Order: sequence, then structure tokens, then C-alpha cells
Amino acid sequence: MELRQNRFRFAPRVLKLSVCLLSLSLGLPMGLSALTLPTVAAQESIQKTTLSPAEATKTAQILLRALVVQDAKTIYGQISEALRSSTTTELIQQRLKRRPQVKSSRIVDVSPGIDDTTVDAMVETIKGDVPLIMVLDQKGKLIAWKWSGQALPIEQSAIDFVNDLVSARWIAARSFLELSFQQELKPQDLQRKWTKLNRVTGGFQKVKDAIVASQGGEQQLVLVTIEFGDLTDNLFVIFNSQGEIINVDFSADLV
Repeated sequence: MELRQNRFRFAPRVLKLSVCLLSLSLGLPMGLSALTLPTVAAQESIQKTTLSPAEATKTAQILLRALVVQDAKTIYGQISEALRSSTTTELIQQRLKRRPQVKSSRIVDVSPGIDDTTVDAMVETIKGDVPLIMVLDQKGKLIAWKWSGQALPIEQSAIDFVNDLVSARWIAARSFLELSFQQELKPQDLQRKWTKLNRVTGGFQKVKDAIVASQGGEQQLVLVTIEFGDLTDNLFVIFNSQGEIINVDFSADLV
């Protein structure tokens, strides 16, 4: 399933979730799996995920212990049901063997979002400490993780796009968009959508990371994890094969 470039500029929650779940696999290099699109209520209040920080911490600890002993079966049991159809314990085991051996780990932060929770951890390997980001759904199942490192080109483009929004450089931000998308989304549209998102989430704090979900095809998906005053949430940015943005997941309510 694909996001059609000329039809779905602001993808519905269910469609976006299905696209991401189908396109990603834990058997591939670890990156984003799938997160749902935030919906902002008309009264400009945001309800956070029903998963408690304690529940998220428990799942993260199980996953971190499994990394230490390279227990692919346990990891498979902790991933979301939808993702299990796109990977196997064997694929996960192969990926684990290609990573530096994990000696120990610790949880650094647990950040509830709108309908997901981001867990930051520090993993000690034989080659040094490596930050690890895990994203859990409302049932406490793993839907994304990434070993932090050097940003890929489209990851950096997504970060630069968000930084231009943060700095109110609307024309500069719009320059990242594919030409037909620029015709649909004027600078004042970007300003209105970002300003409202910034307001209802408690104000921008920082960009935490960018994670490639899929790359190399007609559509390439990057998730930008952003820390706001009231929560940490994730912005989907979709690129074409030329590295131009063809979709951004601003909620349809942010009009």
C-alpha cells in the first residue's frame, strides 16, 4: 500500500498506520515502525496515551534485557501484533548478531505522547555507549526503535524542515516541498498549522531525533520526534525518490 502523491496530502489516522505497518520490518535495519497521526480536538486539548509510564518502563526493561542476551524470541513477543506479520524471530536474531554486543543498559527518560510513548535508553556495548529510542503503542507493544547515530540525508532534510518551521522561516520550509505540494501549501498555511500545533502541545522545546522508516522507493518515510512543553510527539514527513517532501502529517484539524 502506498500514499498517493497527488491524493493524500494529509493522511487519515487509519490509512497512515496501515501504510507504516506494512512498509517496515524489524528484520531490516532498526528504524521506525509505525506511529499514528495525532488528532487535535476542536477545544485545543490533547489527551495523552493510556499507557502509564510504569507500564512503558516495564516493557522497555524486558526489551533491554533481551538485547543483552540476544533473545530474539522475547523481542518478537513484545512487538505489536500488526508488525509480527512482517518479521520473524530468525530475522530479528540475524539483526541482533550484526550489532555490537550489549553489556548493559539503563532507561534515561519515558515520554508519553498523544497515542504512543517514547522511551530513551542508553545501551553500553563493547564499542561504547549508544543511545536507543523505543516507541510503544497504547498496549505497551513495540512499534519502533532506533539506534541513534549519524543522520541519513533525508533524516537531516526532515530535521532542517522542522527547524525552519520552529524559526518561522515559512518560505525556507516550503522550499523543501515538491513543486505541486508547494502550490497546495502556501507559506501562511504552514504558519497557521505549525503555530496551532505549537500552541496546543505546550510549545516547542527541541527536536530529539529523526528516524527513517523506509527509503529508496517512490515514497520514503521519516519520523521526526519533537519534544513539546506538554508531551513528546512524532511528525511524519514523506519524501519522493528525489528527496522532496510530498506529504506532512499535520492533522486535518489544524486548519
